[in-house]
Amino acid sequence: MAAVTANGITIEYESFGDAGAPAILLIMGLGMQLIAWPDAFCGRLAAAGFRVVRFDNRDAGLSQKFAEAGVPHVGRVVLRSWMGLPIRAPYRLDDMALDAVGLLDTLGIPAAHVVGASMGGMIAQIVAARHPGRTRSLTSIMSTSGARHLPQASLQIRREMLAGPDDPTSIESIIERYERIYALIGSPGYPTPAADLRARLRRSVERGYYPAGFLRQFTAILASGDRSPLLRRIACPTLVIHGKADALVPCEGGVDTARKIRDAKLVLLDGWGHDLPAQLHDKLAGLIVAHAREAAA
Repeated sequence: MAAVTANGITIEYESFGDAGAPAILLIMGLGMQLIAWPDAFCGRLAAAGFRVVRFDNRDAGLSQKFAEAGVPHVGRVVLRSWMGLPIRAPYRLDDMALDAVGLLDTLGIPAAHVVGASMGGMIAQIVAARHPGRTRSLTSIMSTSGARHLPQASLQIRREMLAGPDDPTSIESIIERYERIYALIGSPGYPTPAADLRARLRRSVERGYYPAGFLRQFTAILASGDRSPLLRRIACPTLVIHGKADALVPCEGGVDTARKIRDAKLVLLDGWGHDLPAQLHDKLAGLIVAHAREAAA
């Protein structure tokens, strides 16, 4: 892993595979770090002949934090979003898309196959729409268009996502809180063994637990609103992948995304929730590789 300056901020990234190979840029979701793209999954993409770049979004992991912006008042942000009122945010998803493009600039990558999961899918959509020359193909995973009419996560899930741990000074308490979240949003058809999940969560918490950044990213999502008009501008080959059992971002979000992007291909998978279970690494990597090769051809 290494830190570079991109779009005027510090970005932590890691690269797999031949530096001269066609690039796949992986963009992760809300509050997540680059390690949420599993090493084995990245290795599969690299073994297929790609340079794979994963990175920490701003305000997450080891990338630059925006502490000077303060912590948003989540209740007010949610209320203004529900009422359709403008939201003041330290930054928006467009700024995070510029981070991704800036990273490509810094690494000397003229264009990449852009792959995003959840919030990362939203950012990837913006990259594809606003920076078409930098996007060889788009893969939007378990994401959404942001349209207001779409089904949302249950109130229980939304409360759990925004709640803090019982003891914010205790690593064990923080891990237990994440375990409760994954019990609600994980894949019922592809459960992760409890010991494996706990080990992954511990690695993440010890590397870069930063709840203030999560809240600023959450505010960026709500402040950025509906991307439907932007999606209609996307011209690159697009693949949308979503789990039918996704309880955090219901699969209607993926269906709507694919419907609004010209000639987009849609793949819905049974039993898959809002995570990247090991049982699906081969399937997901295969879909991304086939899509990237078809786009290149």
